[in-house]
Amino acid sequence: MRRNLPIWLTIAIALIAFATGLFIDRHYLNSAPGPENGDSKVKTILDLIAQEYVDTVNPDALMEKSIPFILRGLDPHTSYFDPQNSKITRDYPDGVIPDIGAVLIVINDSLHVECIVPAGPSDIAGILPGDCIVKIDGQPTAKIKKSSGEVFKLLTGPNGSKLTLSVQRHGYPKILDFTVTRNRIVKKTLDSHYMIDMNTGYVKVNQFERNTYQEFVEALTQLQAQGAKRFLIDLRGNGGGYMEIAVLMANEFLPSRQPIVSTRGRRKHYNQSIKSDGKGAFQNIELAVLIDEYSASASEIFAGALQDNDRALIVGRRSFGKGLVQKDFILPDSSIIRLAVARYYTPSGRCIQKEYKGYDLDQYIVELLERYKHGEAYSRDSIQIDKSQKYATAHGRTVYGGGGIIPDIFVARDTSGITNYYIDVENTGLLQRFAFTYCEKNRKTLEQMSDYKQFLRTTPIDNYIIKEFAEFAAKSGIVPRWYYINKSRDLILTKIKAIIAHDIFGPEAYSSIVNRNDKTVQTALKALSRHKAAFPITD
Repeated sequence: MRRNLPIWLTIAIALIAFATGLFIDRHYLNSAPGPENGDSKVKTILDLIAQEYVDTVNPDALMEKSIPFILRGLDPHTSYFDPQNSKITRDYPDGVIPDIGAVLIVINDSLHVECIVPAGPSDIAGILPGDCIVKIDGQPTAKIKKSSGEVFKLLTGPNGSKLTLSVQRHGYPKILDFTVTRNRIVKKTLDSHYMIDMNTGYVKVNQFERNTYQEFVEALTQLQAQGAKRFLIDLRGNGGGYMEIAVLMANEFLPSRQPIVSTRGRRKHYNQSIKSDGKGAFQNIELAVLIDEYSASASEIFAGALQDNDRALIVGRRSFGKGLVQKDFILPDSSIIRLAVARYYTPSGRCIQKEYKGYDLDQYIVELLERYKHGEAYSRDSIQIDKSQKYATAHGRTVYGGGGIIPDIFVARDTSGITNYYIDVENTGLLQRFAFTYCEKNRKTLEQMSDYKQFLRTTPIDNYIIKEFAEFAAKSGIVPRWYYINKSRDLILTKIKAIIAHDIFGPEAYSSIVNRNDKTVQTALKALSRHKAAFPITD
């Protein structure tokens, strides 16, 4: 049985609001403050409109429409929920919209997919993180009042019912239509955990939810019992979650009294600091953490704490850069303003929040795309480092603030096998649909196999699968172009086999297949085998 953290640490954690708004303190405003100049001016304008404007106008409705625009001038994550939508926010505080298996966020009045529940309805359909939903069952989302609960009503429905999501995908000119079958799912926050080699345990964490810490420790304990002498923690694509869960997880690897995270705000009571208690069960095991540009918030707290304490080797690409602490203020009419009240800082003093400018949120939204344009995904030298934000780790290594966690070992985005044909079949969800169709046709035979290794040994020859897939894709309008199909052959086969294995044998089978050719995973394994992650990490 796990030992509980001391009460001082538990209380300190509970007092900190979570950056990204998933761990929210609720502060009720039962009475408004006395009027100031700004308050008087707004009231005067509304009274003037109500009394003198040529048409009859509802001042309350006008104010409801104005609030999101006012808040937009603050930061990208401060937001407003009207009374109807605030109930949904309280009922689903983790932001997971039931039935479609996706976390959706509103940025600059556009509806974006933040992350996907593995093997959930959206994942099966082919929806990807970063997709912008432009239509729901043919209704343009631009015309939907995002703060009213209309989106929630459109996305939910009876289990097994279907809806069509039309999405705009970065770098792809066409609007893509996906049919999603609604289904209530029990979400696990660990995609998979297994022994990736004789000495290394691999753990893939997709979010930091209330149950993640327990799942995480159980997975590490199981892997250690199987002989794991080191761990590889995969946080790629992990958009965050509860900050206190990231703290508990980092605490497992740190000796006593080491700083984990701190928060600083305009008001003193938002200034907090958390240190480790020295009771972690994995303080002496070598560790590598994988991150990419979609690793955000709690993922950055975890990675930053271990990097700044020279405790883990960080491998991959620069993380997102999301470091605002938010708090819910519930107004007298039950509406909610989710306000950024502080920033969080890593042990070295870095603020990970990337730059933003009020009202100019378009630049904030496309910042990841800009990284690709100036080559950051392919070259460490292309990372735009703010040299003025230079910090030192516990043992003197240089790290930088200004936006995201920069990895110790950079791994360029792997473009081998990427062709226009592969982009087309990937973006239209044909790889998933072919794999699921294959499973349905051969389920009885597949379920008699002992494990995914037997499946790989007995699956039809690769040429047959490629031919069948090309014909399947052609029926959906993707013309076979064999020069490009052959260039993408390994990528297509790996993805199809991994999806089939996931459906029949579970997430560990999927990870086992894709990780064999994953350059970031293989780079981390080589570094671990050379003991590059031995404490303390050195340059």
